[in-house]
Amino acid sequence: MKKIMMSAVALTAIMGSMNTVSASEKGIDIKTTGQAVVYYNTAAANGTTKQSLFSARNDANTNTQDNTRANFGIQLNLDANLQNGFTFGSQINYLGTLGLEKNLVNNVMQTTNGTVAENNVADDIYLSKLYIAKQLGNTTLKLGRQELPKSLSPFAFSEGWNVFKNTFDAIVAVNTDIPNTTLVGAYVAKGNHNGFGNNMSSFNDLSVNNNAITGTPGVSADGSAYMLTVANKSIPMTAITASYYNLNQVAGELNAEVFWGDVTLASKDLPLGLKVGVQGGKILPEKLKNTNAYGAKIGLAPVKGLSVCAAYSFVDNGAVHVQNTGGVKTPLYTQLIANQGAIKSDNTTYMLKAAYNAGDFGKIILQGSKSEDHATQRHLTDAELVYKVKLSGINFLAAYINQHWSKKNAGAVNGQDIVRVVARYNF
Repeated sequence: MKKIMMSAVALTAIMGSMNTVSASEKGIDIKTTGQAVVYYNTAAANGTTKQSLFSARNDANTNTQDNTRANFGIQLNLDANLQNGFTFGSQINYLGTLGLEKNLVNNVMQTTNGTVAENNVADDIYLSKLYIAKQLGNTTLKLGRQELPKSLSPFAFSEGWNVFKNTFDAIVAVNTDIPNTTLVGAYVAKGNHNGFGNNMSSFNDLSVNNNAITGTPGVSADGSAYMLTVANKSIPMTAITASYYNLNQVAGELNAEVFWGDVTLASKDLPLGLKVGVQGGKILPEKLKNTNAYGAKIGLAPVKGLSVCAAYSFVDNGAVHVQNTGGVKTPLYTQLIANQGAIKSDNTTYMLKAAYNAGDFGKIILQGSKSEDHATQRHLTDAELVYKVKLSGINFLAAYINQHWSKKNAGAVNGQDIVRVVARYNF
């Protein structure tokens, strides 16, 4: 982290419009942090059309690569203490390709102009954060474009799996007056939706995407959301989180209520690093079928560096999917890198995970899930091998994912292989 001195004139240029005459004589400390990312992802689908993982040309010998994506990005955070309990935060991003689409890939993980081609610098830059926060006793009020964590906002949260996280235009109030309790109230208006190839500079209504893998149609949620979350740790070794949402414009002009809860038992005093969690909730859309979901997990750390976990989730065939309205992931314990399409609606899923931390040699994760689609009785097996290591200050991630459906489905994807490599330098 570094500091630079910025005059009121420069700060006003960043913030758009703000009277900082009183600060012009002293200047303002701007804390700068950021990251640089190179992201590569390739997939080979197994269905009516065969594809290759690393082929620079497809089966027709044209210049189109098979489901291969890449990005190069730079992110810069500028944060300041404006005095009198006010703070300011901003985040600017550059998203490019380094010209990889000309030879190695045919698409991107994220874009800023809705196209793969880089036309000019202005098309490759977008503002992902811009907010003012005010501290009022034990309450923090934050207004503007910001990240929302999954732990406090399970149905509208910032996802970290892509090049950069998605953010939201929101008003958020956090209060800690009650001992061992955090109260969060939020109005969430729009988000830039994390997903494959999404335009990150475009902020739109919250939405629930269709389930492309299973073919379940789903229902869209095209409005704002009001949220209230209570997180409490009064009970020894126990963390309880309960959230309520009111979603507007679900399937047209209807509203939907969401109730979701999570209870986690964890402590260093428990034997073998035991951790236990249960979760569940209900989505109640007007005039449509309710969605019910629940899950459980148990984790152990039997020896130094090794952790294991088993999880279970169930979602019925309600009208609205159990899914982040600002991205593609779910709040379910069984969520892995790429299995969200099979677990968010009308399914039963089992998950196993083992992770070994070898210190300077990195961390190896082996995880997998098996999901049954209740409507078709098809089973999706998702097996994932992940390796993480930090070298010369750079965080590297390499992942291989194999997905396979137990039954063939004419005209649909019956499985796929995915390879992902990410290099991320934080400064």
